Amino acid sequence: MNSYDVTIRGAGIFGLSIAWVCVQRGARVQVVDPFGPGSGASGGVVGALAPHVPEQWVPKKQFQFESLILAEPFWAEVEDITGQSSGYTRAGRVQLIADDAGLALAHDRHDKAKELWQGKAVWDVTKSSGGWDVQSKSGWFVRDSLSAHLHPRRACAALVEVLQRHGVDVIARPEGTTNATVWATGAAGLDELSQGRSRIMGQGIKGQAALLDANRAGMPQLYVEELHVIPHLDGTVAVGSTTERFYDDPSSTDQLLEDIIEKTRRVVPELANAEVLERWAGLRPRSRTRAPMLGGYPDRPGHFVANGGFKIGFGMAPKLAHVMADLVLDGHNTIADDFDVIASM
Repeated sequence: MNSYDVTIRGAGIFGLSIAWVCVQRGARVQVVDPFGPGSGASGGVVGALAPHVPEQWVPKKQFQFESLILAEPFWAEVEDITGQSSGYTRAGRVQLIADDAGLALAHDRHDKAKELWQGKAVWDVTKSSGGWDVQSKSGWFVRDSLSAHLHPRRACAALVEVLQRHGVDVIARPEGTTNATVWATGAAGLDELSQGRSRIMGQGIKGQAALLDANRAGMPQLYVEELHVIPHLDGTVAVGSTTERFYDDPSSTDQLLEDIIEKTRRVVPELANAEVLERWAGLRPRSRTRAPMLGGYPDRPGHFVANGGFKIGFGMAPKLAHVMADLVLDGHNTIADDFDVIASM
């Protein structure tokens, strides 16, 4: 009978990233997901790795900043080993500035970024749209160099490949014995974690997005009128997304997505005639605190939780994977109270 140091339940971005870091540290790992890798929110199309604004600094923002800095070498190593691209590029992000108040705020954030981003990235106020055919009412734009993007499905496939090269497959059912189990099971995991509690620990929030046939590879991502426009390296552009707490069918698209597509065509003229290649919908796991939930699984010795990525899961994954490996393999707990499962109950 096989024996494992760690069993990872869930083959989304959290589960796969934790598995990879544990394998790198010499652990015997199995990854279990009856639906296959990237079957939930991690199988989407957007993939924006965008930071929180550099102000009102809290542990979540610091954690995300450190993880976004780690992302470039994290994905470069996976690609070097497999030859398979995650679609990662740190091409930055462009945001439109609407008026004088927004311009003053952008300048203030420029100054804050100098301090908080430690010289590793900049928040610039510029007249350049980064190559996008969009108009700013003020004539000014924000361009930050911390934002990056990747293709979620390609990123998951690259992690699956690097794990397979180290003898780890994604399997439908656990086998053998294990010393520790990490539950990275997304929206379904939040539902399970909430059972029997006085309040819910989180829930799945539906999102809808579309993939367009338009080659803008190498350009920065664009945030305009609450739309995320992501120019993937494979010659497609993703646009999204909705945020729906109430829904009938979590996996079907509807008029809300059509409204996003129509709005994209209106505010980004160069995408006005782009063919829609795919419409996607799924549930993204949002914790009650809106921060990732990490740590020991309540009332389950030897079990751990890594959940609640919501809209920033891919950006949080590189650092989160190391933090969870520290805890699970070495018993070294560096999880801030803002993220700790028990503290958030």
